[in-house]
Amino acid sequence: MERKALDSSGALWMVLLCMVFGLHQVAIKAVAHDMAPILQITIRSGISAALVSLFMLACRQAFLVAGTMVPGLVVGALFSVEFICVAEGLSLTSASHMSVFLYTAPVFTSFILHWLQPAERLRPAQWGGILLAFIGIALAFAGGSLHSGISAAMLLGDLLGLMAGIGWALTTVVIRCSKLAVAPPTLTLLYQLVAAFFVLACYSAWSGQADRFTLSGLVWGSVLYQGVLVSFAAYLGWFSLLRHYNVSQLSSFLFLSPLFGVTFGVLLLHEAMDFFFIIGAVFVLAGISLVSWPRKAKKMAECVEDIS
Repeated sequence: MERKALDSSGALWMVLLCMVFGLHQVAIKAVAHDMAPILQITIRSGISAALVSLFMLACRQAFLVAGTMVPGLVVGALFSVEFICVAEGLSLTSASHMSVFLYTAPVFTSFILHWLQPAERLRPAQWGGILLAFIGIALAFAGGSLHSGISAAMLLGDLLGLMAGIGWALTTVVIRCSKLAVAPPTLTLLYQLVAAFFVLACYSAWSGQADRFTLSGLVWGSVLYQGVLVSFAAYLGWFSLLRHYNVSQLSSFLFLSPLFGVTFGVLLLHEAMDFFFIIGAVFVLAGISLVSWPRKAKKMAECVEDIS
């Protein structure tokens, strides 16, 4: 099907999707004192996996595609490690910091694919974006180490956020370089969600966090938001847009997600922002926008095939 140029309706939907994605880390952090982040993500993965399975059944999509089992298990493992890092990181750092470091994933994806696939060679502007992003990361960490109000625990949380971004990038690379690249995206998502549910459930029990919860309306609202709206509805909405609009134009909006994440963290959670992190975040966001801008932005689009 021929894709059309992005119109005002498509642009509005992209902004709304980026808002949903950006609010994700804030939703986890907002109820972390009532339910451990790792337990939240475990439950939301189970809810999303069930919904995706029902959707696939309704659409009569295959649950088994030849050549996808091994890479599916690999991306499931990487996805699980990514969200262990997110969950433990959010226990130590702010949702604003996590949003920025997690969304460095496209930068690492572009850098790795440059060396693995000739068709993914980086342009000079994209190399500039990678440089800006790494400068931003260095500024954020350097500022944190010098700032007396930032603890070593918070820096560790930031590092876990960066590791989660690398895990997300590796997941995308496996998808791009395996049979999953041509498999239905719902199947790829299902591999990730099912693996995350079982691995994170085991990790929650092993780490003693499975019984750390106090049920409330806010907790249920947060978990359902994550499981139904973020990991299911927003994901399907994203791929619906991909079927109708130019991929590169859609991808150029994705840097808005960490921007919304920072904004919601400050407005809803009253998170403090130090000068070095603000400058570093600006560099990172500028780098992400350059790396994902048109021509080769398709790989940025595929980077959200494991929507977090």
